[in-house]
Amino acid sequence: MKILNSQQIREIDAYTIENEPISSNALMERAAVKCYEWIVRRMPKKRTVKVFCGMGNNGGDGLVIARLLAAKAYHVKVYKILHSDSASEDFLLNEKRLAGIRGVDISEISGPADLPGLESSDIIVDAILGSGIKRPAEGIIASVIHHINSSGAVVVSVDMPSGLFCEDNRNNKRNNIIKADYTLSFQFPRLAFMMASSNEYIGRWYIIDIGLHPDAIYNAETRYFFLQASDIKTLYRKRRKFSHKGNYGHAFLLAGSYGKTGAAVLASRAVMRSGAGLLTVQVPASSHDALQTAVPEAMCRPDGNSRIISELDTIDGFNAIGIGPGIGKDDQTSRVLKMLIQNATVPMVIDADALNILADNLTWCGFLPKGSIFTPHPGEFDRLAGRTSDDHDRLETAIEFSRRFQVYVVLKGAHTAIISPDGKCYFNSTGNPGMATGGSGDVLTGMILGFMAQNYSPLHSCLMAVYLHGRAGDLAAGQKGYEGLVAGDIVDNIPAAIKTTLR
Repeated sequence: MKILNSQQIREIDAYTIENEPISSNALMERAAVKCYEWIVRRMPKKRTVKVFCGMGNNGGDGLVIARLLAAKAYHVKVYKILHSDSASEDFLLNEKRLAGIRGVDISEISGPADLPGLESSDIIVDAILGSGIKRPAEGIIASVIHHINSSGAVVVSVDMPSGLFCEDNRNNKRNNIIKADYTLSFQFPRLAFMMASSNEYIGRWYIIDIGLHPDAIYNAETRYFFLQASDIKTLYRKRRKFSHKGNYGHAFLLAGSYGKTGAAVLASRAVMRSGAGLLTVQVPASSHDALQTAVPEAMCRPDGNSRIISELDTIDGFNAIGIGPGIGKDDQTSRVLKMLIQNATVPMVIDADALNILADNLTWCGFLPKGSIFTPHPGEFDRLAGRTSDDHDRLETAIEFSRRFQVYVVLKGAHTAIISPDGKCYFNSTGNPGMATGGSGDVLTGMILGFMAQNYSPLHSCLMAVYLHGRAGDLAAGQKGYEGLVAGDIVDNIPAAIKTTLR
């Protein structure tokens, strides 16, 4: 699914109006009906609905929603915010339509003295400002926003929380943004929704399909995408009846150190559960027995050192190489990583302490095999690329880092971003807070390595692994809850994630 900017959305609206064809007011009605239906399914009639409307088309959406809710016997109060000398044509048309509806109270707000009383039991529909704003909210609109945010009422924002920019909010006034419980976004997710710093404003968000013209959507160009199950399903290659383990690749994983054998075990299990034909794991000698017991399907190459990864033997014959989970930053381990980079001819998946070693030796990144993948969490990425001011800044830095070193960056988070060297960015739609637990990243590294070994492209390996990792976590959370979920539960659910998504 494409993530488009506000200008593109306006252009698609205009194209739809001209080529469906449909009037702008009829398109507004269609969008508002979808929001109304969402509200009716979830919000009880016994609660008062208070609709706050700006004087643009977002306010027009609110007026339609108010009219439809009143016809459904909801107790509706409408507040028109007089923040401009003029209103949009569609707003004025729907204001006239609403004026003839019995049982709807309509009030105007021109200053702080007009702010209405709000109860925590109210349902507030925020239809003040839409997706096209370029300046922070101010004046009477800011006063209304502060009033709503302090009410404790349930807030449903139409299209966007009022005051939130669609894309970059670094120069926004964050105190002047609605804090919605639910956001009903028309047709597309917004880039701002992918940012952790926007979470307190958007709440739970839903995509409302309002039937914008498919040709305009298809032709819109973007570098941002939101992953769906349908995207992943198209990448999957079914297994042939007459195939054998050699057809599904041989992965090589260097992982673990004394006290961190679990990282090697989790990553190894994930490699195998993701479908790799063969796996060889190099671990410190003291980890050999534990690994062989926990992952009997893997072959083990014990290091000459009992506590760390200290040496590198031949790496011929492997289809993909992974390094990092639990390895530590010992000087000998750092030299192994350097040798690996110098000698590897297949893509590498680099995680955890391997990333921290590279942060101290950034020039090594220029010698990585083509198609290599970095899997940092925000802290690891900031150590690699330099401290960033916020998540939007971090995303832009990651895009530049990916281009500079021609590597894929899997920037982990609630909507993990997969960034390719061509500047495209894919945000994940699966996963949950229960996955914020030790070892979850090791599982993801193993899954990416497992798909890479099967000769999926670096990009496709990242997309499949990230989506299915989140899907496995969602299945695990359904069984264990958030607090009780551990990384091993994610591994256990990889087969079900693959089966329910790809088959």
